[in-house]
Amino acid sequence: MTSFRKLEESAEADGVKIDKYRFVEKRLITRGIPTTEGGFHYVAEATDIFQLCITLTGGSILLEPGALQYMHGNIETTVQKHEDKGFFGRALASAGTGESAFATKFSGHGTIWTEPGRRNFILANMEGQNDALLLDDRAFYACSGGISLTTHRHQSVVGVLSGNGLMQPKLSGKGVFAVEAPVPVEEIDHIDLDGSKELVVDGDFMLMYSANLSVAIGPLVKGLRNALRSGEGFVYKLTGKGEVYVMPTVKVS
Repeated sequence: MTSFRKLEESAEADGVKIDKYRFVEKRLITRGIPTTEGGFHYVAEATDIFQLCITLTGGSILLEPGALQYMHGNIETTVQKHEDKGFFGRALASAGTGESAFATKFSGHGTIWTEPGRRNFILANMEGQNDALLLDDRAFYACSGGISLTTHRHQSVVGVLSGNGLMQPKLSGKGVFAVEAPVPVEEIDHIDLDGSKELVVDGDFMLMYSANLSVAIGPLVKGLRNALRSGEGFVYKLTGKGEVYVMPTVKVS
């Protein structure tokens, strides 16, 4: 292993191991900041770069399209649709969640390196249906073959205006997975709900939450006039027992 990468953490299950690496040297990334004149002021910032290394020992991994950098070994690749439905059904689900309707499946024995980037990764194991998660749009990155990526549809029509839309990606099953986060892992709040209280979260700050939680999506206060006066948009109101992951710093410049 070359020395420009440092191993941060690992997760393993069913013939699949995912290692997260951080580049030792930060890279200068140019970022545009909107100005009052309607243009952009560009600054160069030292930014952490992350990359995943996936080792297959007889297992399989599903990767978001375009994630591959290179691979070596005896690995078979196939294109897999997320759900067993017609083309237009998959297209509708894809448009609703922000995720692609297809992903690339890698099976066999070998090593896969994904494209490096500034977004961080959360690695975790899923032990069964009780661990199912609903994700923020475009958060899915990879999961082993025992985990299914499907589309969850919120029943509330106002969910369309919540920021995440009427549909969200859902992970369920058993195995290992990786999700992308636009903020460092240490800046993510992990909240445990014990069933006795309600959690209210602005949808823009939500990363993922337990699929078994009861969720209502709507305005913070009742009545259109009151909602406009409050200055708040549509929020998630979560009850039950489960886990919620919130990104408090996602909008910080």
